[in-house]
Amino acid sequence: MRIILFGPPGSGKGTQAKLLSDRYGVLHISTGDLLREAVANRTELGQKAKEYLDGGDLVPDSIMVGLIREVLGSDRARNGFILDGFPRTVAQANDLDRLFEEMGIRLDRVISLRVEHDEIIRRLTYRLTCKQCRSVFSEAQLPSGDDTRCPSCGGTLYHRKDDTPETARHRLEVYLKDTKPLKDFYRQTDRFTQIDGMKKIDEVQRLIEDIVGVPPSAS
Repeated sequence: MRIILFGPPGSGKGTQAKLLSDRYGVLHISTGDLLREAVANRTELGQKAKEYLDGGDLVPDSIMVGLIREVLGSDRARNGFILDGFPRTVAQANDLDRLFEEMGIRLDRVISLRVEHDEIIRRLTYRLTCKQCRSVFSEAQLPSGDDTRCPSCGGTLYHRKDDTPETARHRLEVYLKDTKPLKDFYRQTDRFTQIDGMKKIDEVQRLIEDIVGVPPSAS
């Protein structure tokens, strides 16, 4: 399983990536987590990234691709990977294609989650974050309606101050401007599939599994 999960903020990319990773033992590569890990471990690329972060600047694509190169070349990715949060621009997609070619990696599929704009704003506005493990949850993911405890680690859930309708609209506008052109980029290949991200979480998971052709023995 070597896939990219693609879609607007709040579309459920992270949720689906974690579900698939846990079920099939495939590495979930969240570029945000990857970056934080490199900085915390004081790796060479992590140190370079920290200089940009401390200055309030975006981390250059070359550093992000370097981090991805390192993790794809490690034993952690032996069963494949689910890339979540990268690429976000056509330039990054081109860089990633070159990296795959250099490493002899064949990307199986780019799966786009389609979610209505009003629903995205609603999800981003009402989501909850765990103070301990930093996992993010929608209301639908919380068992028995308990919005105080993380279902993963038991930590305290809280509502981030920047999760407001105004912030959600801005994030969506940025996505539409910078990231949506990726659809056209990947549609030019035979790797792109769009699915309905408005469905229930388990239904979306089954759609993804059908697309990537998970062997019957795995399910």
